[in-house]
Amino acid sequence: MVIREMTIDDYEEVYAMWQTTSKRALSKADEKSQMERYLEHNKGMSQVAVIDGKIVGTVLAGHDGRRGFIHHMAVLPDYRRKRIGHSLAEKAIEMIKSQGIDKTHIFCYQNNETGQSFWRDFGFAKREDVFVYSLGNDEI
Repeated sequence: MVIREMTIDDYEEVYAMWQTTSKRALSKADEKSQMERYLEHNKGMSQVAVIDGKIVGTVLAGHDGRRGFIHHMAVLPDYRRKRIGHSLAEKAIEMIKSQGIDKTHIFCYQNNETGQSFWRDFGFAKREDVFVYSLGNDEI
């Protein structure tokens, strides 16, 4: 397995994988033009895991200058339980830390028991003191 930086050239394969693993989390922000901007803004932060030329895992990661964020951490079902996700998360956090960021957040759906278990086992603590509110900027 090779873990390497995700580039916009990976978009079609990565997006197809997300359709399988993360479909409910996909939005307009995941369109190619948005992804290209995100990857450029967070150069080197996002990674893909490749086995035999096939992308089998992804982690979309970045920071806002204060906190790191992990989005769309996913591994194809046939490749799970092989520490691919763990390796991707470690690499993403390493890249975030290299930018001087001392805390990383992950958003995980309440009904995603697999994801919650993964992040708990990895060492992330569930926060009970905050809620996430969202507003589409075109709604104003």
